[in-house]
Amino acid sequence: QVQLVGSGGGLVQAGGSLRLSCAASGRTFRRYEMGWFRQAPGKEREFVAAITWSGGSTYYADSVKGRFTISRDNAKNTVYLQMNSLKPEDTAVYYCAAYETDYGRTYYSKGAYDYWGQGTQVTVSS
Repeated sequence: QVQLVGSGGGLVQAGGSLRLSCAASGRTFRRYEMGWFRQAPGKEREFVAAITWSGGSTYYADSVKGRFTISRDNAKNTVYLQMNSLKPEDTAVYYCAAYETDYGRTYYSKGAYDYWGQGTQVTVSS
């Protein structure tokens, strides 16, 4: 089992940058695929980015491709989401999530993830 604690959210102007962090407990972090999702008011939680256990592959939603970068440091049990060129439509609560490596699951589906962080608010002003 793993516990996730997200941080790094805040208020930023359009065009600005933020870096979110997600710290995981436990010594088996490297066994987990990690993802970031977001949920805006009145909308469903949606996929943002994912990274494989080794960091060798990354995946992005079309809406953030070229602006956001997901990375991980297995020695620090932490996954990051660097967000650049932020837009007002990026405003949402951002959640990190994890599941133990399972090739039968799909990284972009929130149903694939077993563990979730508490969420961190990102607000982008125009």
